[in-house]
Amino acid sequence: MEKSCSLLIHFDKGTPALANEIKEALEGNDVPAKVDAMKKAVMLLLNGETLPQLFITIIRYVLPSEDHTIQKLLVLYLETIEKTDSKGSVLPEMVLICQNLRNNLQHPNEYIRGVTLRFLCRLNEVDIIEPLIPSIMSNLEHRHPYVRRNAILAVMAVYKLPQGEQLVADAPEKIENVLTTEQDPSAKRNAFLMLFQCAQERAVNYLLTHVDRVSDWGELLQMVVLDLVRKVCRTNKGEKGKYIKIIISLLIVPSAAVVYECAGTLVSLSSAPTAIRAAANTYCQLLQSQSDNNVKLIVLDRLNELKSSHREIMVDMIMDVLRALSSPNLDIRRKTLDIVLELITPRNINEVVLTLKKEVMKTQSGELEKNGEYRQMLIQAIHSCAVKFPEVASTVVHLLMDFLGDNNVASAIDVVVFVREIIETNPKLRVSIVTRLLDTFYQIRAARVCSCALWIIGEYCLSLSEVESGIATIKQCLGDLPFYSISEEGEANDSSKKSQQINSTTVSSRRPAVLADGTYATQSAASETVFSPATVVQGSLSTGNLRSLLLTGDFFLGAVVACTLTKLILRLEEVQPSKVEVNKATTNALLIMVSMIQLGQSSVLPHPIDNDSYDRIILCIRLLCNTGNEVRKIWLNSCHESFVTMLSDKQLRETEEIKAKAQISHSQPDDLIDFYHLKSRRGMSQLELEDAVHDDLKRATGEFVKDENDANRLNRVLQLTGFSDPVYAEAYVTVHHYDIVLDVTVINRTKETLQNLCLELATMGDLKLVERPQNYTLAPESSKQIKANIKVSSTETGVIFGNIVYESSNVLERTVVVLNDIHIDIMDYISPAVCSDAAFRTMWAEFEWENKVAVNTVIQEEKEFLDHIIKSTNMKCLTALSALEGQCGFLAANLYAKSVFGEDALVNVSIEKQADGKLSGYIRIRSKTQGIALSLGDKITLKQKGGS
Repeated sequence: MEKSCSLLIHFDKGTPALANEIKEALEGNDVPAKVDAMKKAVMLLLNGETLPQLFITIIRYVLPSEDHTIQKLLVLYLETIEKTDSKGSVLPEMVLICQNLRNNLQHPNEYIRGVTLRFLCRLNEVDIIEPLIPSIMSNLEHRHPYVRRNAILAVMAVYKLPQGEQLVADAPEKIENVLTTEQDPSAKRNAFLMLFQCAQERAVNYLLTHVDRVSDWGELLQMVVLDLVRKVCRTNKGEKGKYIKIIISLLIVPSAAVVYECAGTLVSLSSAPTAIRAAANTYCQLLQSQSDNNVKLIVLDRLNELKSSHREIMVDMIMDVLRALSSPNLDIRRKTLDIVLELITPRNINEVVLTLKKEVMKTQSGELEKNGEYRQMLIQAIHSCAVKFPEVASTVVHLLMDFLGDNNVASAIDVVVFVREIIETNPKLRVSIVTRLLDTFYQIRAARVCSCALWIIGEYCLSLSEVESGIATIKQCLGDLPFYSISEEGEANDSSKKSQQINSTTVSSRRPAVLADGTYATQSAASETVFSPATVVQGSLSTGNLRSLLLTGDFFLGAVVACTLTKLILRLEEVQPSKVEVNKATTNALLIMVSMIQLGQSSVLPHPIDNDSYDRIILCIRLLCNTGNEVRKIWLNSCHESFVTMLSDKQLRETEEIKAKAQISHSQPDDLIDFYHLKSRRGMSQLELEDAVHDDLKRATGEFVKDENDANRLNRVLQLTGFSDPVYAEAYVTVHHYDIVLDVTVINRTKETLQNLCLELATMGDLKLVERPQNYTLAPESSKQIKANIKVSSTETGVIFGNIVYESSNVLERTVVVLNDIHIDIMDYISPAVCSDAAFRTMWAEFEWENKVAVNTVIQEEKEFLDHIIKSTNMKCLTALSALEGQCGFLAANLYAKSVFGEDALVNVSIEKQADGKLSGYIRIRSKTQGIALSLGDKITLKQKGGS
């Protein structure tokens, strides 16, 4: 077994120094060479060499040296060497060291004294320390604070040794005297720490007698005071009130570290509104005053925790939290918005939306690189505000519509989706939104935004003027017909045969010339030949945006244009009394649709029109030529009804989630209730009363965290050896985020004493053992609890395996009992999470690891199989329930979860019911890291069978 080590130095094993060379250097008189040799000796010792031949050389040639560096290295050497023999008794040559240490403790130089005292803090051999105790105690009164502060630490280390209380019986009393007279802040802190750890009563008495001066003490001492307060309040809850006053008095000190610790301590000890408000205020001040982004993120995490447990107090802090948006860091802004959106109430909604609007305006002016992304976050935040409180929509919707033409496509899509939802939920805004949309439509640059905007125009243009301006806007954005001329198509064919580098085309004055490769050039001259290299022109404002997009080959958009025109014409028939006008509009619409089909089938564009878009446009043409009442109802009413269903579905899901969250904590029917008015109030301050009442309330509503119920605990006990093995072992496994704790019970089933019993563990996967195993002696038929800590660094299934090794008196060699493997389940690390469809698709495209699992199950119903997978993988289904209803023989759903390490897990389930009633299909898992994809795949393969 390896020794414990208090010193770590990087050592390059490439060129190990030889013991003889070190010896020669130490015997010489050259000080730098001696220093170098001492360093090499210490490094070799740390790496397992013994170097016994050097000890006498060092005693003869290094001990007498007056050089401070050599003396410091000598102390490190003494710390590293083996000071006891195999039986544990001190080696006789250590007597030589004792005398040297005593001389050092009385040395005229304070550095030598201090270094030696620090060395004694790490010494466990009582035989060496005992003769030195008078010298250590005398250093408590040395004139220099460096010596005093190390002397106090040395006294504490000696007092903590197994026989320490006999060695320095009066240590706490002496240290208390030192504490009252000491002026140096660091020495004072060490003295208080010694009392806190070795004589807690004295530390508490000292604190309570100097309670008025705590806020003037040094930062280091205040931190130890907070540690003491936490410890005392946990063991003695009755006296919490007077300690909370101390914490409140420390909230105004200048040190940010102390203030942060105070706030954390307040929250952990009390749930009184006054205390929580003070802590929240402190966090908000730190958020403003600290410039370090990491500090801001940590403080936001603390505020987030407060938000979940004390929402009503955090609601008042919402504007203070919003100030964090002034930071340019996107993570800070995202966290701030997440916290704020859950604290919105009818009282503060107007202020919040006003702030968000100002931030959106700022993103227009600044040239910061991540403005687009930040704007998108703000738009999403405003969207959710407007959905929760429809009355604010009117103040923001027109401002946001300016961003429909945003270069950041994602934020433009967010705006148009927001507009689509608001126009349905706020009927009063319909007219103004439609008018504004028609005015700004020409600015939209992205095809997906155009599609959504066209749908809004088709659904919500109801009056005659709106329908007419809708048709006019679309015509204007499409430009003149046809989309290309016959001569251009001929030239396009010729040039494709020649495949020239430079395209020569004849251009008319109005129409863009489409070049051989599908790009086009615009020229204002009447007619001239243009030589231009093939470039994709995104379309200036002079050529309509719809035309530009169509000429890049986006025929899905063409189909959307055709559908929108069809809806507008059908509505025009209802609102326009003049048949002539209706027929005129219909023929114009038909001309546009025919032109689009012509463009799609010509050789001007590199890719012909796709079948879906072609069928859709043809359907529209047929419909306009021959309209029946049934079809009219489908086109004008059913689309709108399905959109309304989708919105109500979304709302229903959100309210169900809120209800589920609200129902979590309940108390037992027979729990004790304390009545506030019957409590004794003698000598209690307002804060103490509040605190007591809130504790009772928490107990009554079951908010105190209860232990897992016993049945659940038993499920986590794993048997490691057989009942007939000489040593029986079982483990209780607790997984908490980054830590796994194995609580192993080992029972000696034999009639003999087992010596040097050791639990040896090894891990596979991203698991790391924290400490080395210890050896134990186990009496006949007795048991021992052994704890093992394991660190986890990523989400994947890990395996812990190992054995128990021991010696017994009648067997010479060691006996080994091999243990069962412990499998750490990935389900302990992942929890259901929610993300938007757009975010899911983006991640799906980005993540490089995919695991594809074929469906193999006895379950015969698609929905039942999906529910089984959701339950087995602990994931959240993002696909709406309404989309999963009905019996069509197919089912596709997206699932999402997040790990405790912040990794995303995406799953897509696609299944089909075969003719024989069995299910077939695939489950695809995607993630950024390989571990999650493989582990989830294994889990699904294992669990998907279903049935009994």
